[in-house]
Amino acid sequence: MKVAVLIKQTPDTAELPKVSPEEVRSGDVKATMVINPWDEYAAEEAIQLGDRFGASSVAISLGKEGETDALKHALAMGVNSALLVDVEAAREGDVWAVATALAAAVQHEGDVDVVLTGKMSVDGNSGAVYTGVACKLGWNLLVNVTKIVDIADGVVTAERSFEGGQETVTMPLPVVISVAKEINDPRYPSFMGIRKASRAKIPVLTAQELGLESIPRAVRWENLRKPEARHTEVQIIEGETVEEQAAKLVDALLAEKVI
Repeated sequence: MKVAVLIKQTPDTAELPKVSPEEVRSGDVKATMVINPWDEYAAEEAIQLGDRFGASSVAISLGKEGETDALKHALAMGVNSALLVDVEAAREGDVWAVATALAAAVQHEGDVDVVLTGKMSVDGNSGAVYTGVACKLGWNLLVNVTKIVDIADGVVTAERSFEGGQETVTMPLPVVISVAKEINDPRYPSFMGIRKASRAKIPVLTAQELGLESIPRAVRWENLRKPEARHTEVQIIEGETVEEQAAKLVDALLAEKVI
């Protein structure tokens, strides 16, 4: 079994107040970059699935060449390998463009049975990328998973929480799973793990190598105008009785062709 864990490199949350929206949109962020905290839970779960079921794991991230700190953190934790997708053409793309590139990377790896992701990213908070990945792959999707109970005979059994309760579900592989923070406690990378990860050569795949000749661009709205102001009047319906008021209201609505 092979597990792919989607990793995003994000600004350190302690420095997020110093990062402007313009820097995030342009990708020119000066803050310290780290692994997205939510993705640490996904990386930890990938490692545990390796211990429990003998699964191999690969961490995949989207970014410019050299943006490998988050991937090396995952390697230091114990993820087996890492892959960086360099899609410069998607820098101004939307969530769908990101999902397209990540899904292509998963397909490029081949024989992946499970894709693990965090709940969201601290710099975007959309929680939508993994949905797009599942859609592009045509795989089943499980969200807010708090425990992977078992994986056997091509089926995953998991517990997931929802507002007001929790449920146990089974779903055939392959599957995309978004994990909640209750699923585990991410480990700290060991000193030996950090040293090994620092020397790792992380391959970079271009859009062309992934068969993505063109990445969809984000929709841009230009020359927007405010709608014309609408003038309304308030009419107070009066009458001696409720029945009289109701009758006048009906007459007014009929006159305006509302009913």
